[in-house]
Amino acid sequence: MKINFGGVEENVVTLQEFPLSRAQEVLKNDIVAVLGYGVQGQAQSLNMRDNGIRVIVGQREKTNSWDKAVADGWVPGETLFPLAEASARGTIIQYLLSDAGQKEFWPTLKTHLKKGETLYFSHGFSITYKDQTLVVPPPDIDVILVAPKGSGLSVRRNFLEGSGVNSSYAVFQDYTGKAEEKTLALGIAIGSGYLFPTTFENEVFSDLTGERGVLMGALAGIMEAQYNELVKHGHTPSEAFNETVEELTQSLIKLVAEKGMDWMYANCSATAQRGALDWKGKFRAAVAPVFSELYQRVLDGTEAKIVLEKNSRPDYRKYLNEELAEMERSQMWQAGKKVRELRPENWKREA
Repeated sequence: MKINFGGVEENVVTLQEFPLSRAQEVLKNDIVAVLGYGVQGQAQSLNMRDNGIRVIVGQREKTNSWDKAVADGWVPGETLFPLAEASARGTIIQYLLSDAGQKEFWPTLKTHLKKGETLYFSHGFSITYKDQTLVVPPPDIDVILVAPKGSGLSVRRNFLEGSGVNSSYAVFQDYTGKAEEKTLALGIAIGSGYLFPTTFENEVFSDLTGERGVLMGALAGIMEAQYNELVKHGHTPSEAFNETVEELTQSLIKLVAEKGMDWMYANCSATAQRGALDWKGKFRAAVAPVFSELYQRVLDGTEAKIVLEKNSRPDYRKYLNEELAEMERSQMWQAGKKVRELRPENWKREA
């Protein structure tokens, strides 16, 4: 259906135009092999299984993810296989390893891709930065993308709650002439809220910018800056955390999600409204050059180079855990842990 987004008309696909029954019909002769059982692999495979799609999982043996798959009901030798074997068995290969993992496994995977099969991504990274990843699909297969706009945890949780996470979709290579239909079928099967078109390049450019920007990097950085400023001036950790994080996550962002930023502003105090309206332009002007630099680094492949180099290090997991532990040990997130324990739903009431 055509939807007007702020004066720009776009085509989106919902269950109304593409019901689950149609997706099941399109995929009835396929075996979907999900390679990788990280947060996206787990969520997408479980949702498809629940939706009646024939799914198998490929994962490295003797790993935590292999054990997690077994705990979720995937049976070794029946629906759970080593990566290479799953690649050989599937007719649709959902390539959901990490970006560095995709580069590493590609020489093996490409030997198992047969004429007319489908190679599916949830990120445009490997195709867009092919000069660095060396992922160049053979010409006689379909190459498609469905990219949920949220964590795999949300993809699964929303599905179980009866809603969905919106996803972008794209066709990079249509060998069979049926690539778009299969893309939409898979998008519905994994539980998307609605599907909107993109390209592999646009998906990865927007995704890398968003993760480094508003969604994660900028958000964490701005929170840390405000929290530190409040504490510097004598505010307690509890007060600083509540004014920086807790009020945002437990109140204001929920109002934004419900009806938009303008509605949230309209339902705050006059003092908050005036201050926010006066200061948002200053913050926008301050960060605009940072976003320009960030987008250029995404565009020219600098960020991709960093991802591949760091994530390919043999000690990357140890390095990552140290960085996350440093964040966890900070006063701000230690204060947050205590604040969350004091939320009403966590109170221990006497019987």
